[in-house]
Amino acid sequence: MDIAALRHEMPPDVDALPALLDRLEAFAEAAGLSPRTTQHLTLVAEELAANVAMHAAGATMLRITVSREHDSVRLVIEDDGPAFDPLSVAGPDLDSGVETRQIGGLGVHFVRTMTRSAAYERRDGLNRVTALLDAG
Repeated sequence: MDIAALRHEMPPDVDALPALLDRLEAFAEAAGLSPRTTQHLTLVAEELAANVAMHAAGATMLRITVSREHDSVRLVIEDDGPAFDPLSVAGPDLDSGVETRQIGGLGVHFVRTMTRSAAYERRDGLNRVTALLDAG
C-alpha cells in the first residue's frame, strides 16, 4: 500500500524542471523522507527528466510518478520519445582528470549510485525508467 504518491506530467522542456523540483520537495516533506533521501530523489529525477528534455527529439510528454512504499521510494520517469535506454550508457571514467574525461555520463552515474536499483523498459510506446531509493 502506498503511504504517499505524486504524479506529475510536464512538457519535456528544461524550463519545466523547477516546477517538478518544487513538487518533489513537497512530496518528500509530506511523505516524511529524510533530507538525504529528498536530495537523492530530486537529483535522480532532475537528471532523468533533464536527459529527456535535452535529448529525446520528438518527445511531447514527460510523466513522473513517485510513491513511498514503506522503506522504499519508487520513481518512474516516462516519455514518448524515440526508444532509448539511458542506463545502457557507460558511466564516466572517474579515474581520469577533469581535463581528459569525456563529457557526459555523470548523471547516469548519479542515478546508479543514489538508487537501490534502476531499470529501463519500453512499454506501450513509452520509455520507462524505474528507480528504487531507500526511504531513509
